[in-house]
Amino acid sequence: MFFASDNGAPVHPAVFAAMERANSGYALSYGNDPATEALRDRIRTVFEAPEAEVLLLTTGTAANALALSVLTPPWATTFCHRHAHIAEDECGAPEFFSGGAKLTLIDGPHGKIAPDALEQTIAQTGGSVHVAQRGALSLTNVTEAGTVYTTAELSALTAIAKAHGLPVHLDGARFANALAATGATPAEMSWRAGVDVLTLGGTKNGLLAAEAVVLFNPAQAWEAALRRKRAGHLNSKLRFVAAQFDAWFEADRWLDMARHANSMAARLARGLSALPGAEVVHPSHANIIFAQLPATAHTRAKASGAVYYQSDETLCRLVASWSTTGAEVDALLAAFAA
Repeated sequence: MFFASDNGAPVHPAVFAAMERANSGYALSYGNDPATEALRDRIRTVFEAPEAEVLLLTTGTAANALALSVLTPPWATTFCHRHAHIAEDECGAPEFFSGGAKLTLIDGPHGKIAPDALEQTIAQTGGSVHVAQRGALSLTNVTEAGTVYTTAELSALTAIAKAHGLPVHLDGARFANALAATGATPAEMSWRAGVDVLTLGGTKNGLLAAEAVVLFNPAQAWEAALRRKRAGHLNSKLRFVAAQFDAWFEADRWLDMARHANSMAARLARGLSALPGAEVVHPSHANIIFAQLPATAHTRAKASGAVYYQSDETLCRLVASWSTTGAEVDALLAAFAA
């Protein structure tokens, strides 16, 4: 019963098979191989963005930090939610990669930024040589609370950013789960909603170590490529990262895996809502659930072998993955209720 993180899930067998096929013979290094070039074209097709440029990386932290460094100069600030991953879980990497740009944190219920709060915060920022200037807006979909921005909600926020001349970054570590939750197309959830740079995460959804930065403005591609190299994140054998994404996109496998993870989380949320003393804290839109349960319920679940994170004696985070089974969900619910 592993519900600590979708990062801990196994790699999909089709992905390993694709990497094994890529492990035949020789190929040019540093992304000059046919597989990496073909993947760039495939991502352009998937996103209906024929001019987009794609940088492959192996960690989400590097992807987010590099993406933001292209958008935010050292004297500026990135606006983001108070609990965004870039604010709480990346050890200052966005600030480091951008040469010192700040983060301006905006609060909001259920992990989301409200348009009024964004407008007010931007209006109060910059204007003096003594303070950080307006840099970029960073949004997260799926949010850290497990909620999902609709395309309309994204568009409303990006419109405010663009009105102030700010580019927009989207942290899509669980982008596939957001698509599965809303039924939106990749284009509708990204550049058509006003996103300039997308961090497309694969590691949380069945890949080994595969992330992509998708730049919808090709004029930023060269700077991004230089920053990736300078930061030490230009992998010499990118064909193995490309092979993972290729298997991911094949027959919409990425969306099928995300739909399954979301459905397992929905099953878990329904079960939790029926348990005495249990409360689901945020709307459960995708594959992450935050729940309050009596301390005794946690004790029973942990004794039964359940693995998940707790913030305190009662609050926990439960994450379903592509490999979570209905039997595992039911066993966890039974352990909580015993």
